[in-house]
Amino acid sequence: MMGEELSSGAVDFFEVAPENWIGVGGRYGRWFHQLSERYPFILHGLSLSIGSSDPLDMDLLASIKQFIRDHNIRLYSEHLSYCSDKGHLYDLLPIPFTEEAVMYVAERIRIVQDTLEQRIAMENVSYYAAPGQEMSELAFLQAVLQEADCDLLLDVNNIYVNSINHRYDPLEFLRGLPSERMRYVHVAGHYDEADDLKVDTHGAAVIDPVWQLLNKAYEVHGVMPTLLERDFNIPPLPQLFQEVEQIKSIQACHREEESYVISRR
Repeated sequence: MMGEELSSGAVDFFEVAPENWIGVGGRYGRWFHQLSERYPFILHGLSLSIGSSDPLDMDLLASIKQFIRDHNIRLYSEHLSYCSDKGHLYDLLPIPFTEEAVMYVAERIRIVQDTLEQRIAMENVSYYAAPGQEMSELAFLQAVLQEADCDLLLDVNNIYVNSINHRYDPLEFLRGLPSERMRYVHVAGHYDEADDLKVDTHGAAVIDPVWQLLNKAYEVHGVMPTLLERDFNIPPLPQLFQEVEQIKSIQACHREEESYVISRR
């Protein structure tokens, strides 16, 4: 079934965590190499820990750089968060929204870009506390992108989750982001802990308000490559491909609108 769906063009590109594949050999390594020769791949890192006080893991970056070359990886993205403190914490923790943190994180992003010899994209993350907050999430994200001169991985589910948990207008947040820095989009499901508490899990179907926010993202910033994230509670493939088709359907509507505007000029 998977091979038939791929052959039919249901999936345009894949995203993998480099930590899960670097150093993998044997038949799994061969399968991955075969897939990376046929389809575009993006790396989405889990352990760069860009906001940590720990030194950057230069050995990891060297391995990622080689992996990008070996598999013709199109883009490397990471989380605007941290996950280590003298050892991995196995969770994505919030960076304080402060001017000091902006400068610190931006410098580390520039080092990563210089080391990899390419731009990277940072993802707006979900968070459940804002320690030491001196500025808004939007202002912090805008400042990091500008100071580091890096790109943005736009996660629309994270905007939705954060807007509920921290009581802000998701459309205002979306409109405040720089279109020119956006490389691609994540869309995913989440868990409803309560009416005023949503948890980003990637373990459920995408809900209507998130689809609507994705539609608005295309309206405001243009159609971009979009990835459906699903990490567990994985349903049968036909159900997953229905969500992929939902993405393509929303994209097609905006492309038709753009064609109409061009034809009217």
